Amino acid sequence: MSTTQTQVSRPAPPARSGRAAAVGWILTIGLNVVAPIITYNQLHDHGWSEFGALLISSAWPVLDSAISVAWRRKLDEFAIVTLVFIVITAVVSLVGAHSARALLIKDSCVTGLFGLLCLATLLAPRPLMFYFGRKFATDGTPESTAWWNGLWQYEGFRRTLTVMTTVWGVGYLVEAAVRVALTYVLDTDTMVTISPIMIYTVLGLLALWTARYGKRSQAEGERRAAEAAAAAQAAAA
Repeated sequence: MSTTQTQVSRPAPPARSGRAAAVGWILTIGLNVVAPIITYNQLHDHGWSEFGALLISSAWPVLDSAISVAWRRKLDEFAIVTLVFIVITAVVSLVGAHSARALLIKDSCVTGLFGLLCLATLLAPRPLMFYFGRKFATDGTPESTAWWNGLWQYEGFRRTLTVMTTVWGVGYLVEAAVRVALTYVLDTDTMVTISPIMIYTVLGLLALWTARYGKRSQAEGERRAAEAAAAAQAAAA
């Protein structure tokens, strides 16, 4: 098949199941974000150690993975990554001093490790954003998953996800470095307030950029496909 034919025949996404998508989003956010945070805070407030609270809160992503295996017959990469970083956070919390400043630095190291993970996956068969994109761009049904996996054959799709993964990796490395530097410049009380604000601000900015860049890349791909189709028609005339 020629390049022109491949570009023109790029499949459209299948119809999504609104119910399946809603259930998937609720389970993902609830079990990977909300439940671990609430569990950790409640246990820590009631006298549990940081390590113990993190260890117990890691049970929620495990439950999400179990549900994914039972429901979709596959292990969910999003839950795996969440679980890995809960474990990393628990390990990092045990290393070195346990002063307030040290804990703030360790918190920054975790987001820095996420940035390194993003960049490391550029050497893997698929970059990290391929799996994150599949999690949030499909409803988890076999049809939509197969559609997303099939898009990898297109050079423009591969380039888009590679760029996204690179930007997220560099973005979180810079965020971690800035937070570590501020920890030594500002007092602890100020950093306790600024640190979470920085985390969610960077996350929001990266998510916004990702959505816009994805739409722009999709529009560019559609434009090129239309030009290729027009050129093919002109050549056949």
